[in-house]
Amino acid sequence: MVPGGWQGGWVFDSVAGELRGRGHEVEAVTLAGLEQEVPLDLERPANLDTHIDQVAEIVERNADGQLALCGHSYAGLVIAGVADRLGDRIDQLVFIDAYVPDDGDSCWTLTSDTFRELFISGASADGRWVAVPEGLDSRARAHPLASFLQSVRLEDNAWPALGRMYISGGEWSGSPFLELTERLRKDPAWRVHEIPVGHNIARRDPQSLADVLDALAPANIRLHGDE
Repeated sequence: MVPGGWQGGWVFDSVAGELRGRGHEVEAVTLAGLEQEVPLDLERPANLDTHIDQVAEIVERNADGQLALCGHSYAGLVIAGVADRLGDRIDQLVFIDAYVPDDGDSCWTLTSDTFRELFISGASADGRWVAVPEGLDSRARAHPLASFLQSVRLEDNAWPALGRMYISGGEWSGSPFLELTERLRKDPAWRVHEIPVGHNIARRDPQSLADVLDALAPANIRLHGDE
């Protein structure tokens, strides 16, 4: 399970605990640069490629059965990049109120004006790190701006052949996902499920999210992720 901006694998603690109790193996990843115990690399912040490489290495090391790769928000770009590279190692992709990119898209191009303004104002101190927005958990860390700006390369177009689910948080202020959700509802290649609690589904309704993920496949499925 891969978390979105500013957050770490801790955001999935309750979901992961519920799923492990039902017999699943779960790995919640903290993306490079978002670790609580590691000082920020001020001169060389991670970018999208860094995060794709990191999660791809985990998939290559652990995928020995059915695997659902789950990404929240920004991490939709990460899991799409990993699936393009390693689609034969993945059973299903789950986008949790997340960006769903085509080749050449970035978080910057796909997001709303609200978030573009947040990225720019948040990075005004050094142009490299986007400060934690107000209201997030105290464990949140500044996020590398480069990862929000870099375009994803989807060269093999492999991941659309996988099982695909979109889990919407419903309508919330500044959401860049409403039009996407409605478009995917009309696409027979996608399953769309709504947990209308806002963007941070894993924290606001971990039970419902665990129920949806538990129903993806038999109990021995392996669930890997970060924000």
